[in-house]
Amino acid sequence: AGKSSNVVVTSPVDGMVIDVPVKVGFSVIESNNVNPGTTIAVVADMGDLIFQGQVDESEVGKIKAGMDLKIKIGALESEEFAGKLEYIAPKGKTVDGAIQFEIRAAIVKKPEVFIRAGYSANADVVLAEKKQVLAIREALINYEQVKGKDVGKDGHGPAFVEVETTPQTFVKREIKL
Repeated sequence: AGKSSNVVVTSPVDGMVIDVPVKVGFSVIESNNVNPGTTIAVVADMGDLIFQGQVDESEVGKIKAGMDLKIKIGALESEEFAGKLEYIAPKGKTVDGAIQFEIRAAIVKKPEVFIRAGYSANADVVLAEKKQVLAIREALINYEQVKGKDVGKDGHGPAFVEVETTPQTFVKREIKL
């Protein structure tokens, strides 16, 4: 007959139990100087979420800690989360024949959305951003060679659009791209 005991185990951190790898009847070893012991529960602070991913060696030189990320979680496709890049591995690893560098970023949690540990996600690192910029469809931009004006390095003259000033009356307006 096996010997059993009632022992109260207290977690060293606040959080949610996300895994219990042992079942009733399993042998459990207490941690000591020689043995790490048996993990009986995995507890995580679900308010402190981390995005972990890889960046290709051709792109890693463009990023640095502190940059913003836009994170899309596969299971929550209608939501986009903000993140802040915290860590870039100093050494790359070969993954499927390419050198990849591990990155980690803190996810800014939305209180109304529950994120589970282990979700797969993709992130875009925001390299540069312009706010309050007017945008129009490229098809609406025309180029014209005008006497006395410099031709741009792309071979085009100044860019312009046609603006409707009154019904069916269009006026050319030069624009700066």
